[in-house]
Order: sequence, then structure tokens, then C-alpha cells
Amino acid sequence: MTKKETIGTVISNRMDKTVTVTIEKQIKHKKYRKIISRTNKYYADDPQNICNIGDKVKIQETRPLSKSKRWKIIELIKKT
Repeated sequence: MTKKETIGTVISNRMDKTVTVTIEKQIKHKKYRKIISRTNKYYADDPQNICNIGDKVKIQETRPLSKSKRWKIIELIKKT
């Protein structure tokens, strides 16, 4: 079984060993066929505290690490 992977932008790094990542995706409305952008916010594990606000990161789904953390950072794609 493969785990979900996606690319997003770090919007907060105030917590210890945790970052908040937003994923923006574009979908087509079922009835009106207009393109709409949807945003999802995930909490991801960052054990070395290497990520800063604005960084592009690749995250992967994992087992629950805390009450709200279910993702971990695999790689830092673009540093700001």
C-alpha cells in the first residue's frame, strides 16, 4: 500500500517540531464547470526544525503522531 504524497507551502513554523502546510488544488465545479481553488491545511512533522515560512515541501501521510499531526516532511524542495 502506497502512502499519499503531496507538495505544499509552509505557512507557520511556530510550534516545536511541527509545521503547518497548505495545499492548494484547482477543481472544476460539477454543475457550473468553473475552476475553483480549494485550500487544505495540514500539520506535518519537522523533527529538525529546518523549515521556514514560504518553503516548498513534499509531505507524506503517516500514522497519527499526535492529536492533529498525520503527515511528515519528506524533502525540502525550495528554500526561501
